Amino acid sequence: MAEHGTDTLAWRKSSYSGASGGDCLEVARVHGGLVPLRDSKRAGGPVVEVPMAAWRAFVGSVEGERRRAER
Repeated sequence: MAEHGTDTLAWRKSSYSGASGGDCLEVARVHGGLVPLRDSKRAGGPVVEVPMAAWRAFVGSVEGERRRAER
């Protein structure tokens, strides 16, 4: 988990997460080949960084599930 320099990152979350700001995963721009992730409820909490390939695989899987659910 990253502990340094994450307060200056531009965090964003999905437009599907709604206005309540509830249980959301926030993501920042790629940082040295890694994708920083954090819990929106704990902005000052720990940050997990995953390799770009793992993030792309995760997003692709979620998008595939969403497309199947829309059929």
